[in-house]
Amino acid sequence: MVKDFISLADYTGDELLELLDLADELKTMQKAGKPHKLLNGKTLALIFEKPSLRTRLTFQIGMFQLGGNSVLMDARLGERETVPDVARNLERWVDGIMARTFRHEHVMQMAECTRIPVINALTDLLHPCQILADAQTLREHKGRDLSGVKLVFVGDGNNVFHSWANFASRVPLNLTLVCPEGYSGNPDIVLRVHKEAKGEFVITHNLETGLRGADAVYTDVWASMGQEAEAAERQRVFTPYQVNAALMAMAKPDAIFMHCLPAHRGQEVSDDVIDGAHSV
Repeated sequence: MVKDFISLADYTGDELLELLDLADELKTMQKAGKPHKLLNGKTLALIFEKPSLRTRLTFQIGMFQLGGNSVLMDARLGERETVPDVARNLERWVDGIMARTFRHEHVMQMAECTRIPVINALTDLLHPCQILADAQTLREHKGRDLSGVKLVFVGDGNNVFHSWANFASRVPLNLTLVCPEGYSGNPDIVLRVHKEAKGEFVITHNLETGLRGADAVYTDVWASMGQEAEAAERQRVFTPYQVNAALMAMAKPDAIFMHCLPAHRGQEVSDDVIDGAHSV
């Protein structure tokens, strides 16, 4: 298995399913109070350039539950020191690096110049940890075999969508992006996934067509961190794509709703949906 966790596309489908099975096993052990100190004596450095609630807490709690330790760093990568210099110093003291950065190349640089694992906890291009967690949730609600399951991503073809697309290029899953024209995601990733998808991979601008037969409806913010200058234009363009009760009615009656959070209530999702019975 590869050293780093940068992109889901770096893994085979079997490896990703093995990770999900392990996550299920660890979750069961945690709930049963069974010890699982697999990282006893290990230390993970946490680097955050972007604000974080869930990512920070889950990595810290996860390391604690696995018997390891985490060290929180407030590093402005590339300012006081170059990214490789920071990474090479950390390599002397810690067993792994988790980084949440604005620029994807910063994570790539750290992975290339160190021998310890580097975990991508979000960049402007990818968000693989989020999708692995969401895939675990999807399996819990729709069955461990995702072949035939249709997940519809409504909104911007952003870093979260890119990682869903990478997942669908390795694991059988029917993935549809419903978005306004011009927001279909990174063309290189989209082109590759069209060739490598293990299930149906569709991009459409038509809500009714895209949502027909959906088992899960997924959305994210319309303007990601760093896109604040585009917020007004994105609000105008994406308003018809708000996930509300009328939109959920286009999916299967038992469809679930998912959001990676934080949610902008009243924008990409309505209160009645995110607080409703379909929301997981």
